[in-house]
Amino acid sequence: MSEPHRPPSPSGASRHLPINGEEAPTHEGGGGLPAHARCVVIGCGIVGNSLAYHLTRLGWRDIVLLDKGPLPNPGGSTGHASNFIFLVDHSKEMTALTVDSVRQYRDMGVFIESGGIEVARTRERMQELTRRMASGRSWGIEPISLVTPAEVKELVPYIDESVILGGFYTPSVGVVDSLRAGTLMREKGQASGALHIAPKTEVIGIDVEAGRVKRVRTTDGDIEAEIVVITGGVWSPRLARMAGTRIPLTPAVHQMIDIGPVPRFRGAKSDIEHPIVRDMDTNMYERQAGGDLEIGSYAHRPILYDPEDLPAVEQAALSPTEFPFTQGDFEEQMQHALELMPEIVGDESVGVKYAINGILSLTPDGMPVLGESPDVKGLWSAAAVWVKEGPGTGKAVAEWMVHGESEIDLHSSDIARFHEHQKTRAHARARAGEGFNKTYGIVHPSEQWASNRNVRLAPFHVRERELGAVFFEAAGWERPQWYESNAPLLEEFGDRVTRRTAEWDARWWSPIINAEHLAMRERAGLFDLSAFTIFDILGPDALASVQCVALRQMDVPVGRVVYTPVLSTHGGFKSDLTIMRLGHEHFRVVTGGASGMADKKWFRDQLLPSAQLADMTSAMTTVGLWGPQAREVLAGATSDDVTNEGFKFGTCRMLEIGTQRVLASRISYVGDLGWELYVPIEQGLKLWDTLWEAGRPHGLAACGIGVYGTTGRLEKSYRAHGNELETEYNVVEAGMAAPRVKEEAFIGKAAHLHHREEDPAAILCTLTVDDHQSKSGEKRYMLGREPILTRAGKRIVDRKGRGSYVTSAGAGPSAGKHILMAYLTLEEAVVGNQLLVEYMDERYPVTVAVAGATPLFDPENARIRS
Repeated sequence: MSEPHRPPSPSGASRHLPINGEEAPTHEGGGGLPAHARCVVIGCGIVGNSLAYHLTRLGWRDIVLLDKGPLPNPGGSTGHASNFIFLVDHSKEMTALTVDSVRQYRDMGVFIESGGIEVARTRERMQELTRRMASGRSWGIEPISLVTPAEVKELVPYIDESVILGGFYTPSVGVVDSLRAGTLMREKGQASGALHIAPKTEVIGIDVEAGRVKRVRTTDGDIEAEIVVITGGVWSPRLARMAGTRIPLTPAVHQMIDIGPVPRFRGAKSDIEHPIVRDMDTNMYERQAGGDLEIGSYAHRPILYDPEDLPAVEQAALSPTEFPFTQGDFEEQMQHALELMPEIVGDESVGVKYAINGILSLTPDGMPVLGESPDVKGLWSAAAVWVKEGPGTGKAVAEWMVHGESEIDLHSSDIARFHEHQKTRAHARARAGEGFNKTYGIVHPSEQWASNRNVRLAPFHVRERELGAVFFEAAGWERPQWYESNAPLLEEFGDRVTRRTAEWDARWWSPIINAEHLAMRERAGLFDLSAFTIFDILGPDALASVQCVALRQMDVPVGRVVYTPVLSTHGGFKSDLTIMRLGHEHFRVVTGGASGMADKKWFRDQLLPSAQLADMTSAMTTVGLWGPQAREVLAGATSDDVTNEGFKFGTCRMLEIGTQRVLASRISYVGDLGWELYVPIEQGLKLWDTLWEAGRPHGLAACGIGVYGTTGRLEKSYRAHGNELETEYNVVEAGMAAPRVKEEAFIGKAAHLHHREEDPAAILCTLTVDDHQSKSGEKRYMLGREPILTRAGKRIVDRKGRGSYVTSAGAGPSAGKHILMAYLTLEEAVVGNQLLVEYMDERYPVTVAVAGATPLFDPENARIRS
């Protein structure tokens, strides 16, 4: 390949269209800006165009779509992003958004199917590709296949197949003209008479009054707005700050070059005629781009910017998101490209025609930032959305805005998921920098972030360190997953503790988890539950406020504890949580850290005028105490009555434990006798020490979240939000329907009543693995998200089109089985039915142990109520 040079963008390549290549009228809708709009959408990239169009399709009118740049290419990432789309992702949510986007692109006639191959240079990567196969089957992507080097060569004749071990082939991969797609969607919106488009109109302010968005101030005048949606891509954080809130997003460089002309591609009749190649082990991709070859990389050092670093449209050489190429960051990548495609990259007649440091959006957890701001009513975000999921995201957010929820469950992308520290610039940059090189990485389902740790520490953190805790992060809290000091328990419980020899299965895991579980089941365990999100609902309207959110009856006596699903409008699961009634006008909500901020927003949104919400998360800490000897341990620390008669299951009250007043709640997520114990956070260490001393005579063990969240939960078939409980499944299907429905109104009631009257399309079941032995002779243990198949190897799909997959997986040490949970059709949800689970390209026999909610362990719930 000849020496690189830096000419202007190549003509005819729509993804690199110069921002002044096609001038649009100052206001496509005619005239100046309207003085009022129902909705203002800020940003004419792929998601802004899509969102505005879908709002008009759903019946909204008086929508303004504006951008500071010209059209059709206003200068954001949509204009330069590599426009290929691979459909399979380990995230169900991201896959669903991508699949829907491809459907829309096809319908618009802007999608070219080329096929795509993710190639492996290492054995580790080949194993990862078997996981890609499993995820593809779980999410219904067909056809897909693993291919040999020779088969890759047949599909991509210019590759050196000797460099690779194989690949993962998806024929439905393709490329899209995203700028043309945006134009078509704008035109459809305009044709309906509902959309006004204003290019070259810069937002200079967003006014908020009484906590609600009021107007958008622009260089062309002000617009009074009921709703504002920020779809500004890498500029989104700057726009959010105008409204006094934050969108945690970091602009980052993705290097890409076009080389050509390529002799093999001479005379190409379309933009792409060969499958796109992802060279996964080098974090690179190569794809035909007409007569050229495009090479992109996620392997270089993370190069991060702030939105304020991006130049104005008129100051940018190419566009505000196309920065000068830093050749030194790409030297190694060119060597990798030469190894894989020497015929093209090694050709001296082929030169660099275009090279940029393209700017894209990265978030702290790699997911988009969608939904209404938790800080400003009426201010919505649709940010950090890439071309591949753009139209699907636009459609989903539009549905959310119009109907109150979207067809695709967006909980992993909800802007309300972020805790305060996660919204900071430092956190967003740290996680973006760490995550960038994992774009094509082999990321374990339990893999932990290394950056910005030790932000939130439990008051007894020092004790946990003394016990050799291995910490996992949850909502910024450092939580023990297991304790190395419990290693002697392995000898005590011997063969009852399963060991895993396969490195992948054993990564981010320890057999000590299973030993701690057995110690809890036989004696008692002490748990750090500091990561709970806790908030109080107070005031004369407190009861009415929680009543309209909770499925269960909340008009209960003071001192009752209610576990309840929280439903969406259509009767799916928004959450599941616990509510304690502490007074006539006082309810305490306890929920998980991961969904805590979204749950807090949901409750706050439903508050009636005479009710307030007080966040108690950083004011309280929680310790869990469970096991058959938990009562003896607690009785040793208090003189209050903790007998079964004196302290019934499902109740809460204050106890005196030494010099502390402790709120004790008798419930359990691990299926054993015990309590959650709440104290002011500064008293947490004292409570831990008191219980630890009281537990010494009874063999009390410190137990990690590996027991609480997996082994204890799965033995009891307890459901978890984000695993079993999502908006696409309902209460009846999850086996959580109560005998009666309360008379009071609540969100999702009409849908729930309808679900109770019809046969469920699927039933949540508990399965056990019959034989773990792989073809190599090594035993393998599923981790979750694997497809469940019939014994004939066919995918199981219910009448709503939902495929069966493992929602949760883990050991059941007391049951002596590896446990899986999955939704199955009524025909397959039969106790004793034999099925298959696919894991690492092999299939293992499983049996339906439970159809419904009956637990494997202690099915009568005698222990928890003893």
